[in-house]
Amino acid sequence: MSARDMLRGARYRLLTINSGSSSLKISLFRIAEDVSKTVSGAVTGIGANESRIKVETAYGELLLDETVSSANHPAALESLFAALSRHIDLGSVSVIGHRIVHGGPHYTKAERLTPSIEADLRKLIPMAPLHMPANLDCIFAARQRYPDALHYACFDTSFHNDMPDTARRTGLPLDMEDLFVRRFGFHGISYAYIIDDLAARAGDEASKQRLLVAHLGAGASMAAIMDRKSVDTSMGFSALSGLLMATRSGDIDPGLLLYLIIDKGWDPVALRETLYHEAGLFGLSGLSDAETLLKSDAAAARQALAQFNYQARKQAGALIAVMGGIDRIIFTGGIGENAPTIRAAICEPLGDLYGIRLDAKANDLGETRISASDSFVIVETIPTDEATMIARYGRALVASDAA
Repeated sequence: MSARDMLRGARYRLLTINSGSSSLKISLFRIAEDVSKTVSGAVTGIGANESRIKVETAYGELLLDETVSSANHPAALESLFAALSRHIDLGSVSVIGHRIVHGGPHYTKAERLTPSIEADLRKLIPMAPLHMPANLDCIFAARQRYPDALHYACFDTSFHNDMPDTARRTGLPLDMEDLFVRRFGFHGISYAYIIDDLAARAGDEASKQRLLVAHLGAGASMAAIMDRKSVDTSMGFSALSGLLMATRSGDIDPGLLLYLIIDKGWDPVALRETLYHEAGLFGLSGLSDAETLLKSDAAAARQALAQFNYQARKQAGALIAVMGGIDRIIFTGGIGENAPTIRAAICEPLGDLYGIRLDAKANDLGETRISASDSFVIVETIPTDEATMIARYGRALVASDAA
């Protein structure tokens, strides 16, 4: 079906696919004047002995919650398709949007996927080895099932593409820097959704304020945003940098890595595996799930959380300084939305410096606004929705193709 045919019909079905390193989410949308999510599904624990699949409607009605065997992402995607097919006719899907972690220097907006673009994206695997293989495997699997659909990609790096040169540069010699050797930033689809949501809730002027958005989950980053644009972000060339994460190290002195490789004889490939899969909260405590860590009485769990909070507070202070002040802080992501003690540990020590005052009760309840009435800075918890943002990009792409 062509873009003109889809628009002429005024309504079509769009599917979004969002693959993480060991998880996969899909959502189904009805597209008309706006995008309307109807159902979502997720598989977690991909590659483990037992994976969990969950499917629910947009209204929160649970349709399925059971264990499955998902050795890899294509198998998980087929499990989700099979589960959804029990409740919904998937034959009418005509547009499929894929979240791609890395777009490199060339892909800075939603793009219709072509063999040439997919070949370019394969070259980026070394720049995001934790996510890109799964992203690309899901494109292939979805094409096998829906060969006639319009497949398009949205890139997590796109939102940060216009960062100032001072934020994009690495400090390496000029003859070493090129289009690929620079700071990129990630979680851009989530940040774009948060900005759109803020504009809808509080108006365009609010969305142009000095914002610190903290996307805290298994992968975690923060972004300084002014006038709806990324000014700087905690992640850089790779999704390893910045904050301590579930299994990723966050910032490490490059001299330490050189020491481990040159003087201690570490194999670089083994070191990469450690930095991505065996470091962070997991490396410090043996646990990677923040909810489990928060419930644990073990000293190592407390120390790991203290390290996470410290690094997050340090990054927050630096990003606020980049903007010369702060008007609003927004927490999102699984930890950002659901961990009041972590939000407090980040914000309260910055209170005297920036005039941040939390409302303890509102924070504990996870209300939208968690700052006190006398706070100079508004602090909020907002659920992100990458799937909806991907669907909006897709609707715009179809409209553009039809123009």
